[in-house]
Amino acid sequence: MKIILRIVLVFILMTTVVGCGSKKKIVTKKKHDKTEKVVAKNKDSEPLVNPTETPVTTVPVVTAPNPSGTMNITESYISEFSPIAQKKMREHKIPASITLAQGILESASGRGRLAVEGNNHFGIKCHGWSGDKIFHDDDVSQECFRKYKHAEQSFEDHSEFLTSRGRYAKLFDLDVDDYQGWAKGLRAAGYATDRKYPDKLISLIERFQLYRFDQEVLGTTASTSRKKDLGARLTHKVQKGDTMYSLSKRYNLSINELQKLNGMTNNNLQLGQILIVK
Repeated sequence: MKIILRIVLVFILMTTVVGCGSKKKIVTKKKHDKTEKVVAKNKDSEPLVNPTETPVTTVPVVTAPNPSGTMNITESYISEFSPIAQKKMREHKIPASITLAQGILESASGRGRLAVEGNNHFGIKCHGWSGDKIFHDDDVSQECFRKYKHAEQSFEDHSEFLTSRGRYAKLFDLDVDDYQGWAKGLRAAGYATDRKYPDKLISLIERFQLYRFDQEVLGTTASTSRKKDLGARLTHKVQKGDTMYSLSKRYNLSINELQKLNGMTNNNLQLGQILIVK
């Protein structure tokens, strides 16, 4: 009996020791979530913007180009059509300065209806014309004017118009750089009824220095007629601070008279601009 009790006690003792030795304390650690910044890369291995962030987009500001850049409308017209005017000067001996001045005046620097819809830059009417036509109010209502497919055709027809009509023959006796003589001769031959027509042409030529295109064709540096003209007319070179008002007071003219004398429709002045003041 004692032996049995000893066996039982030993068994109990062994069971207790084994249980205590195998029992381990389980410690649960709180796992902190670690958020990593993921940087996507393109095929060239260049880092891109984190997709979770608001992208900063650098987009160049593109503005529609201004056709005239820093040039005004008339200067843009001159830039576009001066090569054609010079070409016609070489072919027909008509001053490029006169052709450009007439084009500017007759077409409102290419903005007039005849120029826009009919490519007619010189206001040439339909007399003896079998081509396309455009009708426009002029001296009378809905007069017939020539219509061209391209502006250059208008410049060519202008040259042919002057060279093929006897009333303009005396013009070709003048020096090809005598724009003053040509301006007066055109009006005398009946090209225009406006008595100020010559002054308007001369004003445009001097204001925008259109005589330089004649000089380029002739290979000269100064026009003889230009020198004569400056000796006969009183001009003013616009300087910083000049205004139409100050110039009108200086030369005893009204602003309106100064505008008409120079073929101007506004009071805008440019540095270096040559104004006729007498």
